Amino acid sequence: MKIAVMPGDGIGTEVVAQALKVLRIVAPHAETQEAPIGEAGIQAHGVPLPAPTLELARKADAILFGSVGVADEADIPRERRPGTGLLQLREALTLYANFRPAYMFPELIGASTLRPEVVDGLDLVIVRELNGDAYFGQPRGFETNQAGERVGFNTMRYSESEVERVARAAFECARRRSRKVCSVDKANVLEASQLWREVVTRVGPDYPDVELSHLFVDAAAMMLMRRPKQFDVIVTGNLFGDILSDAAAMLTGSIGMLPSASLGYNRKGLYEPVHGSAPDIAGKDIANPLAAILSLAMMLRESFEMEDAARRVEQAVRAVLAAGYRTADIHQEGMRSVGTRDMGDAVVEALRKQAA
Repeated sequence: MKIAVMPGDGIGTEVVAQALKVLRIVAPHAETQEAPIGEAGIQAHGVPLPAPTLELARKADAILFGSVGVADEADIPRERRPGTGLLQLREALTLYANFRPAYMFPELIGASTLRPEVVDGLDLVIVRELNGDAYFGQPRGFETNQAGERVGFNTMRYSESEVERVARAAFECARRRSRKVCSVDKANVLEASQLWREVVTRVGPDYPDVELSHLFVDAAAMMLMRRPKQFDVIVTGNLFGDILSDAAAMLTGSIGMLPSASLGYNRKGLYEPVHGSAPDIAGKDIANPLAAILSLAMMLRESFEMEDAARRVEQAVRAVLAAGYRTADIHQEGMRSVGTRDMGDAVVEALRKQAA
């Protein structure tokens, strides 16, 4: 087990430290090596994705990732933005399918802003295409029009093969779950989405045991808030997936609870919490580390086929929530308020009690 550890920026360093505590309990012989990325990469090597970091990622069996980003990143030239490092890493390793599960821990029903009956029993996965769309399409940039105004432009672009591979990833995922796939697009407006729908529809018959449906992205966003439990697996493009998965986070009570896995053609994957670098709370020991710890559980399951260890981690998270431990983002009246380090320690202690 060779794991590249990339804490990155902001609260990434804090939550990854807690995940590593858990790793040492469930997989004590795992080899870990740390490398900078994002703003940390810029500080160390002058670029968001330093060459040594990419080399380590290529050699590793899996990547445990924290977060990248700084305040006011939009004002920084694109090639020097910390977030560019993550995009470059995904592209370099062909990590084209991002799996973002959103499930409701019964202990956190009161933390969701939706009514309990809407979210009780929630269990869905958003499969987001990760290597295409407006994030990578060319041409892109700025120009000046005839009126002398600046114009910014991006290209939303997908090839048939890009759509097909992520569609198959979604169908395979659904086969391990409730066998339903909802493909989300904007085919009534966008040619790229028309191609998306055509390809997903063509792939569907190869999975006769999986029910396929389609929704426009605006309708999907509405239904996520209105009847989220109708969904099993949602497959969608890079841009729409980025937005919908963050919206789904709030169904569970906090974006601090959502793990993710970015996978490609083999079992190598990049595992990261969804929440981002949150520079406004960095260094305050208040960030929720559970998404990072649950991302570690996904790593154990997907890259190393350690199902028992993954379940142990997930059960330990359930145990600390049942015991009333809460970081600020999920705190409820009457619960025990803890910081980042104490929450990590609580999960470690729950793991030790399992073995006792």
